[in-house]
Amino acid sequence: MTATVPTPSGAPDAPAGAPVLEAVDVVRTFGATRALDGVSVRVEAGRSVGIVGESGSGKSTLLRQLLALDSPTAGEVRYRGEPLARRDRHLLRRLRADVQPVFQDPRSSLDPRMRVGAVVAEPLRSLGVPGDHRERVAEVLAAVGLDPDVASRYPAQFSGGQRQRIAIARALAPRPSVLVADEPVSALDVSVRGQVVDLLQRLAAEQGLTLVLVSHDIAIVGRLCERTVVLHHGRVVEEGPTASVLADPREAYTRRLLAAVPQLPGV
Repeated sequence: MTATVPTPSGAPDAPAGAPVLEAVDVVRTFGATRALDGVSVRVEAGRSVGIVGESGSGKSTLLRQLLALDSPTAGEVRYRGEPLARRDRHLLRRLRADVQPVFQDPRSSLDPRMRVGAVVAEPLRSLGVPGDHRERVAEVLAAVGLDPDVASRYPAQFSGGQRQRIAIARALAPRPSVLVADEPVSALDVSVRGQVVDLLQRLAAEQGLTLVLVSHDIAIVGRLCERTVVLHHGRVVEEGPTASVLADPREAYTRRLLAAVPQLPGV
């Protein structure tokens, strides 16, 4: 019997190992600049993939492609086997419910004018998710280690680590099957980075989430991801099981990334 990975957003269950998101020979140019140059990445259901590289390597551009926030110049991005076209509103709606982002800086990603409860409920409203939104907000706040009573307060009343927990709760609210985390701890104090990494690790395990982690910090990818893709100047220069990439990197560029990472407590 083939194992399946549940898709909380309501999409059909996917066989374990089937691609949820896939970039196939993706090229993205901006004028004369080739930000992505034939990039292929496969994100399998129920698995975790880290995309690493220095600033300017193409990580953010690839992330925008996978989230359908931008279109490739050439190549193709697929969601559950279907080519993603930004004009396909029905498919984009499915993607938005099923694939939720967590951005780098919670100070800029959370509207300071909205109470926490409204912030977390925002994707439920915008996606038209049925059910008791207040109950779901309380549920996901508890899941990220916050008292549901914080729903009545404003984001500015919390620390950076707590704000990132609120951002993660918002991403979880519509019951996605995929979390795409863009440098989720780089804007946080060193003392709380390990706590947020542990939280993401626990949530992925408990909820069977597929995780895509974009980071310049290969050590954090080592904690969270089964596979690692290394980008350099818009190209994939190394890819494989994370343990192998960390223990025996083939490329000099990957070795430089490893050498540049300080070993932080708990990360």
